[in-house]
Amino acid sequence: MSREKQRALKQSVAPYAKSNTKIGVFQLINTLVPFLIMWFLAYQSLTISVVLSLVCSVIAAGFVVRTFIIFHDCTHGSFLKSPKWNRLIGNVTGVLTHFPFEKWKHSHSIHHATSGNLDKRGTGDIWVMTVDEYKEASSFERLKYRLYRNPLILFGLGPLYLFLIENRINCKGAKRKERYNTYVTNICIVLIYVGMSMFVGWEAFLLVQLPIMYVSGAAGIWLFYVQHQFEDSYFENDHEWDFVKAAVDGSSYYKLPKIIQWLTGNIGYHHVHHLSPKVPNYYLEKTHENTPPLQTATTITLKKSLESISFRLYDEENQTFISFKEMKLANRLQSIRRSRGRTNRVG
Repeated sequence: MSREKQRALKQSVAPYAKSNTKIGVFQLINTLVPFLIMWFLAYQSLTISVVLSLVCSVIAAGFVVRTFIIFHDCTHGSFLKSPKWNRLIGNVTGVLTHFPFEKWKHSHSIHHATSGNLDKRGTGDIWVMTVDEYKEASSFERLKYRLYRNPLILFGLGPLYLFLIENRINCKGAKRKERYNTYVTNICIVLIYVGMSMFVGWEAFLLVQLPIMYVSGAAGIWLFYVQHQFEDSYFENDHEWDFVKAAVDGSSYYKLPKIIQWLTGNIGYHHVHHLSPKVPNYYLEKTHENTPPLQTATTITLKKSLESISFRLYDEENQTFISFKEMKLANRLQSIRRSRGRTNRVG
C-alpha cells in the first residue's frame, strides 16, 4: 500500500473517530445493570446449586469483558466527548475490572505505537520471540519463554498473575500521577472486597466473584492474544515498520458470533481500532463495513482462531508464526542439507 493510499485510508475513517454521549450512556446502562443483576443471581443461586451459581458467574464475566472495553475506550478518550467524564468512568470501570486507569493507559498507548515493531517490543504486548532470538537465548531464557507461551500458563495462570500482581504494582519509573492512581485503585478494590464480604459473607462473595474475574481475565488475555498472534501477522524491524500496515496487517478481524461480538464490545474489529484508536467501540463495525480497504484485513473465525494456540515463535524469514515442533523440523532439514552438501563436496 502506497503512502498516498495509507493517508487516504486514515482520512476515510476519520468521520467515525467521534464520541456519541447518548450511545455511550446507553452502553453503560446495558452493560453495568445486567452485570449487577447476574452477580445478584449468582449469589442467590448458591442456595440452590453451586453449578447454577457458576453458570450465572460465567455470564456475568461476559459483562465484565464488555465493561473492560468501555474502560479501554476511556483510556483512549473515545468513549464520551468529555475528557473529564472519560477519566471518571475509566477509573470506575477500572476498579470494577481491576485495572488501574493511568498505568494501563500509559502501557496501552505504547502498545499502539509499537505493535508489530520487532525492535520495540516489551510494553503492553504478549511476549514474542523470533526463531533466531530463541536459538541464541540461554537455556534459562528458553525455559521461561516456553513456560510463558504454554497455554495452560498463559490462559490458566495468566489471569491470576494479571489481577494479583501485574495490575497491582507500578512499573519502574512510573510518574507520580500513575503511581497514586494505582494505589487508589488498589484501595478501592480492597474496600469493595471487604465490604461485600461483610455484607454477604466472605465465602459466598468469593464463590461468586472469583469465577467472574478468572473467566473474564482468561477471555481478555485470549482476545488480546489472538488478535495479534495469527499466522501471517505483520512484524518488521524499526526501519521498515509502518503504522498503517501494522494496524491493518498486524491486527486481525476476529469474526465472532453476534452475541459474543456484543459482549466483547466489537473489539474483534481490532484492525479498525489500531488504525484509529479514537473510533469508539460502538462505531468499529460501521467503520469496517463502510471502508472497503479495511475488509481486506485477515479474517479469523472462532474455529480458525484455535490454531493460534500452537503458535510459539515468529519466523522472520518466512514472515509467519510457527510452533516449536515446526522449528525443530526446519532445523533437522537444514542439518540434512548441510550434511549432504559436505558429502557432495567431498565426493
